[in-house]
Amino acid sequence: MSKFHFAFAILIGLAIASCNPRSGLDYTKAVHDPLLYCKTVKKLNDIVLENNFPPMIASRNYAYANIAAFEVVAAGDSSYHSLSGQIKNMPAMPRLAAGAKVDYELAALLAFTKVGNAVTFPEGSMMDYYDQLKHIADSSGMSEEMIKASAAFADTVSNAVLAWAKMDDYAQTRSATKYTVSNEDGRWIPTPPAYSQALEPHWMEIRPFVLDSASQCKPPTPCAFNMTDTTCKFYKLTMEVKHRVDSLTDEQKHIADFWDDNPFKLNVSGHVMFGTKKFSPAGHWMNIVGIAAEKQHTDFNTAVYAYTKTSIALFDGFISCWEEKFRSNRIRPETVINKYLDPNWRPYIQTPPFPSYTSGHSVISGAAAEVMTNIFGDNFAYRDTSEIEFGINHRSFQSFRRAALEASVSRLYGGIHYWDDLDMGNKQGIKVGTLVVDRLKMKN
Repeated sequence: MSKFHFAFAILIGLAIASCNPRSGLDYTKAVHDPLLYCKTVKKLNDIVLENNFPPMIASRNYAYANIAAFEVVAAGDSSYHSLSGQIKNMPAMPRLAAGAKVDYELAALLAFTKVGNAVTFPEGSMMDYYDQLKHIADSSGMSEEMIKASAAFADTVSNAVLAWAKMDDYAQTRSATKYTVSNEDGRWIPTPPAYSQALEPHWMEIRPFVLDSASQCKPPTPCAFNMTDTTCKFYKLTMEVKHRVDSLTDEQKHIADFWDDNPFKLNVSGHVMFGTKKFSPAGHWMNIVGIAAEKQHTDFNTAVYAYTKTSIALFDGFISCWEEKFRSNRIRPETVINKYLDPNWRPYIQTPPFPSYTSGHSVISGAAAEVMTNIFGDNFAYRDTSEIEFGINHRSFQSFRRAALEASVSRLYGGIHYWDDLDMGNKQGIKVGTLVVDRLKMKN
């Protein structure tokens, strides 16, 4: 080819490119952005919030959606290892033949969204977002062929994860017997203002991911109920709750409000009742993962890994906690104080509808903090802005473990737990989190 013809060919190529709005686009900048994955998890978090999912069910939603995304990552990146064979009854996940034209990051996003949609209600709540993700890929230059291949692989993985999820006994617990209230002293009974029945009394029957059984991290038996002997431990624990709530500082109120994480608070004013919504404890910790991933500037795959491992700890933490709650069946401080000390006393935050020992927030926060410390490092200082959208100012922490301890003590400030609920709950959660760290080999 002559110099003239070569130059002419270059000019023609440039002219064609200038007429094509997709030319020069790098879809990886948009699709492989770890913040896009954080946004996708937040999308599910918002749907969970709007549909009033209880905390333990929310943890299930996050876990299966993140696992689907992680399995796509593991299929495309040899430095990550499938969870198949590592967690309960999980079958081998689909793999692609070498040379397949799939964008694994897009496939991970789509798999998360597809599973997140399937495990939430109403059905279809995330599918508009699913289409938005494909539009992002298309408008940023990804070929139609690659988008279709990525969606097809995402569907294959999603279907495999959902088939496995259906065997965790969740469906069976939907029709299980309701909790029977007992009048025995010291046993849990429904609390104001809704006097709701016990929430998920069969949750310990759900198949865990890492725990050998729901009772593997069983805490010590709580002290015996006794409100007639002012020198006994239970009486002192109860008085501690009352005195603490009666003398809260502004800082302690902020801590209680910040970690309240009540997915549906029933507000009662005279004959008027209305609900207000926040993230559940599990949703709060999913948000913290996103904050940490953004601060550390993780890559896409590391973000998926962090969300997945943390969500597994949250899921198993709730199973471990609920097994103890409905074994010890401990009465709430509000019930005791109203009956024996002051009928007009109320906790600072609303008492949730399940037994007191151990504290759910203490368990799952302890578990999440152990996993996140393993991933991001100890003494990872960060500012938690999760609650700003609910009108609650941020809080800053020097480590995830310190945040977990504050989440735990917030329940004492809130007036809904005794101190040993919190102390034993945090230790129980640390055991769960340590098992997740030690048993799951997800990354080289």
